[in-house]
Amino acid sequence: MYNTKNFNRRGFLKGTAVSALGAISVPAFLTGCTSAAKDDKLKDVAVPELLAKAPDGKPLKAGLVGCGGRGTGAAVDFISAGNGLTITALGDVFEDKLTSCHKYLKEKGQNIPEDKCFTGFDAYQKVIDSGVDVVLLCTPPIFRAEHFEYAVSKGKHCFIEKPCATDPVRARQVLATGKQAAAKGLSVMSGTVRRSQRDCIENYRRVAGGAIGEIVSAHVTRLGGALWHVKRKPEWTDMEYALRNWVNFCWTSGDLIVEQFIHEIDMLTWFLGEKHPIRAEATGGRQRRVNGDMYDFFSVEYVYDDGRRAHCTSRQIGGCDNSFGVYLYGTKGYTNCYDKIFNLDGSVAWEYTQPEGENNDRLSAAYIQEHIRLVTAIRNNQPFNDAEQHVHSTLIAMMGRMSAYTGKFVTWDEIIASSMKLGPETFAFGPIEGFSENIPVAGTAAV
Repeated sequence: MYNTKNFNRRGFLKGTAVSALGAISVPAFLTGCTSAAKDDKLKDVAVPELLAKAPDGKPLKAGLVGCGGRGTGAAVDFISAGNGLTITALGDVFEDKLTSCHKYLKEKGQNIPEDKCFTGFDAYQKVIDSGVDVVLLCTPPIFRAEHFEYAVSKGKHCFIEKPCATDPVRARQVLATGKQAAAKGLSVMSGTVRRSQRDCIENYRRVAGGAIGEIVSAHVTRLGGALWHVKRKPEWTDMEYALRNWVNFCWTSGDLIVEQFIHEIDMLTWFLGEKHPIRAEATGGRQRRVNGDMYDFFSVEYVYDDGRRAHCTSRQIGGCDNSFGVYLYGTKGYTNCYDKIFNLDGSVAWEYTQPEGENNDRLSAAYIQEHIRLVTAIRNNQPFNDAEQHVHSTLIAMMGRMSAYTGKFVTWDEIIASSMKLGPETFAFGPIEGFSENIPVAGTAAV
């Protein structure tokens, strides 16, 4: 499905001006973190307020689109965010996924009527049209842009899981829809969860205030084990196989660098004040992935307009040592972007102290915090919208993927202008034209 003809440089750039994306602005509450403080006193940097739960207010009904593990988790996170929050509609392409989710949510006290449970490729429309206030978009990423556009057209607040797209065309669609949501006063919360994680926020506040001085380089890793895979059954069509095995196909997931490593790439971009690289120089390949058409390791050097470089490497192979880290190195010290800031000699300059009563699992708490922030914005009538930031990080991840797949250096101007659109034009169970599990071979793409 993802063969080398997709990477013809002329086709990659055809038909879309660089100005289509426009300048991606820095959110108002962010302060650029590349200028060191002039003295020992850190600059005061505003960060989001994290509440124990959302304020009480009008009851809010949410519909879940995508009833797999992450979607089911997002539904539980939503109802855990405060009082008066319910899940009232479910939608998924597959009935077995919906049934499993429905059963689990019932155990959590959510009695969703059978006539509000929808299956099929149009299930998302039925959920959105069912009378909900909020839509939780948690399908495989290939569907995100279309579902988001429909939800906003119907005036719904949205939670959109990461990544927002698997190709540049759909990423720009999400950007345009995000602007439409802003014009309508709708709130949009993205699943770039570290921005809602308390220790990361406290670390960011200090780094942005000058705690490590001027940032000069970065080293980012996400070296983990293999994800799950599904063996094709004889009765499955191409479409059913691809969607049930979606984390192993690039057109459905974006490959591991876009689908999973985006978390670390987003943290890097956040701490750099939303600064984007001008070029990606990447390698990658496939060693042990069982099926699908993706790589299982990437190594990307992101180059910035001032000459700084960030090395980012990710892997999904079982039986190996694992490492997760976002290390930024500055003129005064360095940080892991989570719970520690170090002096240049390696001693700890600051360490996050967990408040009494806080959830020990900071990531789980952050998943709930995303929904607390969304509900708070809705109930206080102070719209929050981070779609632009979400698109920004997704495109940076795509730069790395494209460079590794083609063996060519890929620029920011090229990725934001690309006319690449992956997957079939229409979605229905049956054969897919050109479907294959062939992986891209670097160096074979036409320039």
